Amino acid sequence: MEFQLPIQIEPLPRPIGYPDKIMLTGSCFTEHIGNALRDWKFDMLQNPNGILFDPASVASSIITYMEGRPYEEKDLVYFNELWQSWQHHSQFSHIDKGEALACINESLSRAHTFLKEAKWLIITLGSAFSYRLAPDAPVQFQPGRRGAEEAGGMAVANCHRAPGQIFHKHLMTIEEINTALDGCLYRLFQFNPSLQVIFTVSPVRHIRDGVIENNRSKARLIESVHHLVNKFDRLYYFPAYELVIDVLRDYRFYDIDMVHPNYPATQYVLEQFTRHYIDKGAQAIMEEVKRIVTARRHKPFQPSTQAHKRFLQDHLERTKELALRCPFLDLREELEYFGGTCG
Repeated sequence: MEFQLPIQIEPLPRPIGYPDKIMLTGSCFTEHIGNALRDWKFDMLQNPNGILFDPASVASSIITYMEGRPYEEKDLVYFNELWQSWQHHSQFSHIDKGEALACINESLSRAHTFLKEAKWLIITLGSAFSYRLAPDAPVQFQPGRRGAEEAGGMAVANCHRAPGQIFHKHLMTIEEINTALDGCLYRLFQFNPSLQVIFTVSPVRHIRDGVIENNRSKARLIESVHHLVNKFDRLYYFPAYELVIDVLRDYRFYDIDMVHPNYPATQYVLEQFTRHYIDKGAQAIMEEVKRIVTARRHKPFQPSTQAHKRFLQDHLERTKELALRCPFLDLREELEYFGGTCG
């Protein structure tokens, strides 16, 4: 008997390999994939602006990476005792204006260089709801420039707990989503002709919008993404949303908030991503990397015992052998840990 709905996932024509540079951007679910790729020692860069949810913010951020134009003091706003950017996550906010700008521009510079050389861009869209800074918002909330200018005001990637009345909440139409992403993709393929793009839609429920509104939002994202995938031959869709919502399809696969997929759910999605989107040779190397990374994270109760020293020496030799065989892997942290502790 079948206890799950079957789902067909088309493998990539040219699966992801270790030599490929991978950039990831988008919602918090992006980081489940990105953190795994980092642990598996892929060459990746994740969320240069921090977590982004809506298509307008994602498209706007990618355009800034391509342009590489540094942010200036007038692009920041000051409130809640912090210098903040409407285009960045709160992780970039700082009590010192110079520190905030330095952090933002360092990330921008790294993203510009990385995106130019990347083979893959993974975009995870979380919500079709976009927040716009109201044109009549107080002066202290109005930056000098930056951001996608829309009819309802400048698109805001993160509200930073600012007063709700200074924003307009807007459910983007399918046409608006298509326009934002389509224009971004055309520029992207000119900027990096070898780039390929994987779209996913986050299975995280944006319950603050309401159940009905969340479903409308997700439906618009899915429709727009499939329109784009059918239009461009270098775009692919990975069904993370469908794997959680339709295949797993049970509240036991969600955390206590009933909104975020839990560990078993995210691991299942990662297994499907690996099976269909990463090449077989890389998968074999991944298994070796996983064992070494797990050993490095092992916390011994008795670190001075001979048994633990042998454990470290064994893994030092295994890591050296893998580093010699696969020089594209960055195993410096593991070599330093096993070697330094052995010494």
